[in-house]
Amino acid sequence: MSAADGGVHPLGMGALRESATFDRAAIAEIQRAAETGIYDIRGWGAKRRVPHFDDLLFLGASVSRYPLEGYRERCDTDVVLGDRHATKPLHLDIPITIAGMSFGALSAPAKEALGRGATAMGTSTTTGDGGMTEEERGHSATLVYQLLPSRYGMNPDDLRRCDAIEIVVGQGAKPGGGGMLLGQKISDRVAEMRDLPKGIDQRSACRHPDWTGPDDLEIKIGELREITDWEKPIFVKVGASRTYYDVALAIKAGADVIVLDGMQGGTAATQDVFIEHVGIPILAAIPQAIESLQELGMHRRVQLIVSGGIRSGADVAKAMALGADAVSIGVGALIALGDNAPALAEEYAKIGTAPGYYDDWHEGRDPAGISTQDDELAARFDPELGGRRLANYLRTMTLEAQTLARACGKSHLHNLEPEDLVALTVEAAAMARVPLAGTSWVPGVNGSV
Repeated sequence: MSAADGGVHPLGMGALRESATFDRAAIAEIQRAAETGIYDIRGWGAKRRVPHFDDLLFLGASVSRYPLEGYRERCDTDVVLGDRHATKPLHLDIPITIAGMSFGALSAPAKEALGRGATAMGTSTTTGDGGMTEEERGHSATLVYQLLPSRYGMNPDDLRRCDAIEIVVGQGAKPGGGGMLLGQKISDRVAEMRDLPKGIDQRSACRHPDWTGPDDLEIKIGELREITDWEKPIFVKVGASRTYYDVALAIKAGADVIVLDGMQGGTAATQDVFIEHVGIPILAAIPQAIESLQELGMHRRVQLIVSGGIRSGADVAKAMALGADAVSIGVGALIALGDNAPALAEEYAKIGTAPGYYDDWHEGRDPAGISTQDDELAARFDPELGGRRLANYLRTMTLEAQTLARACGKSHLHNLEPEDLVALTVEAAAMARVPLAGTSWVPGVNGSV
């Protein structure tokens, strides 16, 4: 029976009602589990609806505030990352960076395109697990090198060749869990870079092998500074969970920059149950991080980059109004490159999916040539065109963020503040710690309930 039937039972027994608990998605998952006996693995990020930046609104200027004229008055967007200890901090033109996505999860042309697009806009890109490719290093003016628990592809020479080092403690899609790269994506080149057998599933560790707590993290940061002559900024990336304490301990360990990834953050492959049920929304995590930074006197001294569901200039501006110094994008960047493009509808149909629904990045059959190690598929992707598309996307996001900042009377994106925001729901107001629209009420603040 379809929607066209009007939901009426064929025997005239009245309208049918779907269970709120056992809806069609839940039934399909139970049946899939019963047939296969294994949990579902997929890419992308959380698909459930949680409070997000769409639940916040800006209070534009009117009589009590004075706006800036967009065609005559500047609104700057530059940001410096890592000037706490590093002798060569990053100076970026825009506060939107490209998140770590590995060669292995992505094709070499896709990694090249990320570097091209980021460089065109004066920002940074990040290696991801599995080491540094020459395509990415050669086309990235500013490249952040990720140090993950797996240590796949890690060597001191590449640490010295990069512009910053990001120690990954956790990701928003799977805090407390390790990564996956299934055998069909372990090509000859990936296997060589990661010192793995070709075609065998790879599962990365969930914790670093050479430390067991924050004191050991401090030792590791010291080692990295010595290896790189104290030149490179050291980022520490955490998945949003116990954010207040994680940020405080990372600062104590000596981090120059904190990267905070909310549960809406993407992943190339992990368990669906992990993606949907572990971690907290980035909207709830940012105020906790800011509180921790402020209590230690480190807000703006240690920079905060936030990620997890950043899609537009509005998201960028709202994250910065809540206190972030910059944001990082992953899924949005892949979509800009051409992932899930409607033009590929026929190709997606051949593998049983459709544009807007394709999340089987782990299978390596991506018709866009982005999340694959198949040479024929990867050859479909044009890295120069992809780089231009990404640059256009980054440019548009920046212009949108500037437009909103000017409307609030701000001459720099960093001048945005929580006072510029209100929330549409009680949940968002409580998480973001801004008033419910039309009131002065911030749920849970100063003893209010």
